[in-house]
Amino acid sequence: MQSENIPIAFILGFCAMVFILIGCWSAMRRDPMHFWAGTTVPPEAIRDIPAYNRACARMWWGYGAAWVLTAVCALFYAGSAGVLTMAIAVGGLPVLIFIYGRIYKKYKR
Repeated sequence: MQSENIPIAFILGFCAMVFILIGCWSAMRRDPMHFWAGTTVPPEAIRDIPAYNRACARMWWGYGAAWVLTAVCALFYAGSAGVLTMAIAVGGLPVLIFIYGRIYKKYKR
């Protein structure tokens, strides 16, 4: 572990915390969790709101876990952490969109 890698690991850990907290917020919501900024999912559109919110929470927790892995990697291998960060940031968004689409289709009325 190199001390010059600690700031980047801290920033990546903060990113992980944000996504994990979004997952926690999703798990605790009574209304359906939304994915897109500025939109809402009407309760009438979802047949099992608690299960839908748990599925959304698991999606965000998984994305947060990928950021935790990157933060830990940054402590030891800064170059690899940079590659992982780009892969998760650029490649992760289409994966999240795909997963959310499957969740929505599964729980919509």
